[in-house]
Amino acid sequence: MSQKQRGDKEISKPGSPQVSEPTDLSATYARALAKAVSLHLEGKAKEALKELDNAVNQGADSPEIHSARGHLQYELELYDEAVQSYSRLLALDPRHQNGNFNLAVCLEKLGRWEDASQQFEKALEIDPQRLEAWLGLGICRLHCEKAEQALDAFERCLSRDADHETARFGKAVALQYLWRFDEAAELYRSILEKNPNSEESLVNLITIGMARKDEKMIREYSERLLQIRPFSQAALEGLATCAFSSNDFEAAARYCQKLVEFTPNHFERWFNLGVAYQKTNRLEQAAQAYSEAVRVRPDAKQAHVNLGIVRQELGDLKGAREAYERALQLAPDIPEILYNLGSVLEQLGQKDEAEKLYTRLLVKNPDWEDAWFRLGYLRITRGDYHGGAEAFEACLRKKANWPEAQVNLGLCFWKIGDRDSARRAYEAAIEVQPSSVDALRGLAALAIERDDYDQALEYQARLIDLGERSPELFYNTGLLLQKSGQLEDAIRLYKEALAERPNFAEALLNLGHALKSKGQQDEARTYWKQALDVKPELAQGYFEPAHT
Repeated sequence: MSQKQRGDKEISKPGSPQVSEPTDLSATYARALAKAVSLHLEGKAKEALKELDNAVNQGADSPEIHSARGHLQYELELYDEAVQSYSRLLALDPRHQNGNFNLAVCLEKLGRWEDASQQFEKALEIDPQRLEAWLGLGICRLHCEKAEQALDAFERCLSRDADHETARFGKAVALQYLWRFDEAAELYRSILEKNPNSEESLVNLITIGMARKDEKMIREYSERLLQIRPFSQAALEGLATCAFSSNDFEAAARYCQKLVEFTPNHFERWFNLGVAYQKTNRLEQAAQAYSEAVRVRPDAKQAHVNLGIVRQELGDLKGAREAYERALQLAPDIPEILYNLGSVLEQLGQKDEAEKLYTRLLVKNPDWEDAWFRLGYLRITRGDYHGGAEAFEACLRKKANWPEAQVNLGLCFWKIGDRDSARRAYEAAIEVQPSSVDALRGLAALAIERDDYDQALEYQARLIDLGERSPELFYNTGLLLQKSGQLEDAIRLYKEALAERPNFAEALLNLGHALKSKGQQDEARTYWKQALDVKPELAQGYFEPAHT
């Protein structure tokens, strides 16, 4: 909300000193007052004040002297001194016609809003019709966050002058504080009809638009304000808000960049600029913006988290770890931070530390299925298949239809010798994702272990139909076909394997055996020779039948 119109406008200057010679002053003090007036008329306010200061130092103590002195001090912006002069005036004459009002204006200038309010109220006890006093009282009450009382003061002012722009603006601000947005907006618009260049009205209309999340309203008044003031921060803030709302992050970045140029120590603007850059995949710029944000506010955990994410995406794992660890110092139990730091430690090869973090996360967040998955994976990599099975089972209790978790669970069961459970896990993965290559491979391997070659061939064939082109797949399928006597198909699959990997020694060797079984001795010798050239130790299998 515009601060300028809440009270920084000058309402009224203190009353002018009396120029006629007062009857209760000595001739010396009267001459000092007269000389001060003459000097002031010549534009010599400082010299005039010096004359009055000398008079006070010599014992002058009358309402007229203190009133004149307060006026000059106010004019010279010596507000603290003016407060003292007017306070002394009121001590001498509590119902002085201008004393309470002038003291209130000086206190207002010093930002002493509560004290100023009390003095405006005293001024109104003396003169209830004084419009400027009601206006000043309303402004002070706004600053004291007494919107209802402020509204009453502005209403009383407007009852005397319905077109008073400052009072109408003050009333609109009070209504805005009271969340009576429709009434406030109507008043601001009526002010703009008479004064299209009222920047404060435009600023507050933008603020109302933001509070109501009215993008059309925000955009309209932001664009109008920019026409008046091309570098208005309020207008740029409004347009940035609209850009974020409509997911136009390129525009948001432009507006936020201008804003941080105006206010290089503004946390929210740097943070928002980081978000805009991050959304447009300008990660280097995002990292710089987030770095500035944490420079301004080192305890902003979300800025550290976002900085860590961007650095991680840039491959700066050391920097990402530093950002996450700082965020974790600020918020030790935030699961997202623990998870992200764990993933960075995994990438850095510090798997034991990563596993500890995932375990710590799951103590208080047992429903975090991704953390169970990563924990299971890390246990597999260090050969803890029982622990891996436990983690993947917990993972699947939270998210049952997760084929990758089913496949890894199947591997754990297979490694601990529970082949029936392994097969069920692989089959569950196939039910969810029929094209799961890893599950089909696992089922094929289990079928081979129990000598069910037909079943194994079926799984291998499905893999080939899915477009799998690995030489191992062709080779293993060829072996199965050769064992089942389907030599032509076996030869074809061995050659497919060799097309993918020409120096696949085992495929060369067994292709030779298959060709020999077909009576093609010369061709078989050619492949055996190639196999021995690649892998001489296979010589011992030269006279042996096909093997796995």
